[in-house]
Amino acid sequence: MKKLAILLITALTICSCGDEVEFNTPAFQGNKNYNLWRADSFNATIDENGYLTLTGRNSTDEVQLTIPSVAVGTYTIGEIAGREAKVITADGTVYSTNNRPDESVSVYPELGEVKIEEIGLNTFTGTFEFLAFDESGLNSIGYNEGLFYRVPLVAGTIPTDIITCEDTGAGVSATQLAYENSFASDLEYIDSDVYASACAAYTTALETQFLYCGDEDNAIRDIIESLNACEFPCEYALQNTTTAQIAYSQATIGNFMEACGTYQLYLEQQLEICGDDDEGTIQLALDELNCTDSDADGIPDVYEDFDGDGILDNDDTDNDGLANYLDDDDDGDGVLTIFEATDEDGNPIDTDGDTDVDYLDDDDDGDGILTQDEGADPNMDGDPSDAVDTDDNGIPDYLDPM
Repeated sequence: MKKLAILLITALTICSCGDEVEFNTPAFQGNKNYNLWRADSFNATIDENGYLTLTGRNSTDEVQLTIPSVAVGTYTIGEIAGREAKVITADGTVYSTNNRPDESVSVYPELGEVKIEEIGLNTFTGTFEFLAFDESGLNSIGYNEGLFYRVPLVAGTIPTDIITCEDTGAGVSATQLAYENSFASDLEYIDSDVYASACAAYTTALETQFLYCGDEDNAIRDIIESLNACEFPCEYALQNTTTAQIAYSQATIGNFMEACGTYQLYLEQQLEICGDDDEGTIQLALDELNCTDSDADGIPDVYEDFDGDGILDNDDTDNDGLANYLDDDDDGDGVLTIFEATDEDGNPIDTDGDTDVDYLDDDDDGDGILTQDEGADPNMDGDPSDAVDTDDNGIPDYLDPM
């Protein structure tokens, strides 16, 4: 275990024959900095999380060994709160395996070990060794050749369902799959909320595995760090923007509003996550984007600039003094634009094929009779659902050239 073997050399030879490990009664002892240390009292407790803590104390020190599972096995300590060895000295100084050593003392954090060899009737037997540092990371206390024998449980109960290292594997596999699916290549867009949720679940599963299995080769820690605290990657934001831009450029009147809104959403996401370039390209694209339908007539404002001069106020098809982008009946035929703008596929409707789409044509069927004179909207609410159909052929008169 890196430098631990050097720092904690076996020193039983300096102890007398009476110190050999042969017990008939419960015990808790070890070599503290090469000198035999024995606890005068000791006990075991299990908290609401199922964590087991073995405690031994005498007039000089209190030693606490905490592991996350009440099961026979070997537990590496020195990485996380659920796996910790702690020494509290008589003057109140706390030494912990979770305090990182100062680089002047050690470049590599040492790992200790607690081994549960036997669980009796609410008693625990095993061994331990560790090197714990104070808060400064400059001072340490080391224990080796540590053992506890039939230490009694005085608080808590042994869980019915005990979690072990092996149990954590299924959770990691399932959450990893969900995480990878959140940015799968066949997705049209990568949802940042779904990604964050899946990543958080995967991180939690990894941390649980870290807790119960340890991580001597840093494999789990490396994966957790690679998740970058589950921040949404810039590359995914760029991917979303590119997809949205293509859909926006191919949009028709019928789907423009949705495509424009989606493009705007992902431009804003890209700006937030990736930032902008020196020219402010993303912000400029946002400023130039117009996803508005001011008169709610189903025709986006950008499609109501018929002369293409970029000025919406000078386009007034029916000359009623109201610009088309503010006029819900652009051709003034009594039928609201929203009812004659597009078909169910989102394509502009041109009933008479004269190249003037119906919402801009005051004679929709091209029969020489104005739409407003063919009973297109008898109740004058703008909705042609009550239009007159004189010959009862299913085609209202204002759309029937016959």
